[in-house]
Amino acid sequence: MSEVHTGGCQCGAVRYRASKLGRASICHCRMCQKAFGGFFGPLVTGEDIEWTRGERARFQSSNKNWRGFCRDCGTPLTYEHADGIELAIGSLDNPDRAAPVAQTNVAHKRAFFDDLTSIPPVGVEEMDGHDAYNATIKSNQHPDHDTDSWPEDNR
Repeated sequence: MSEVHTGGCQCGAVRYRASKLGRASICHCRMCQKAFGGFFGPLVTGEDIEWTRGERARFQSSNKNWRGFCRDCGTPLTYEHADGIELAIGSLDNPDRAAPVAQTNVAHKRAFFDDLTSIPPVGVEEMDGHDAYNATIKSNQHPDHDTDSWPEDNR
């Protein structure tokens, strides 16, 4: 039996499953940067995608491409083109199943991108404050697995 890959948006209004994941990549084009609000768009090809809760909204980002997202929380979900649908890696319940193996549109890569991993981490003293604050937060984010309903009654 093949492994099923599930995912969805941050608020849980839109959920999906895919029978297979293909090539995972990061795209540096300006449209992906804007669509993801980041330095690149992390995407993986998907096969037999089924929307199991809700429906994605779509924005036609060019004359040939669409971007799927959650209308409620804004989570980027898809990059859609004539050859198929690519899923946003971060929307997968288990993003480790889609480690990028390629970079595309590198001509648009931000000049500082290759140096990001050399940025030093925040110091221990500063992290103590972050940890204390983070301990007070109760997440409303949908868990990384399918649920019968959402939001759950005990939130």
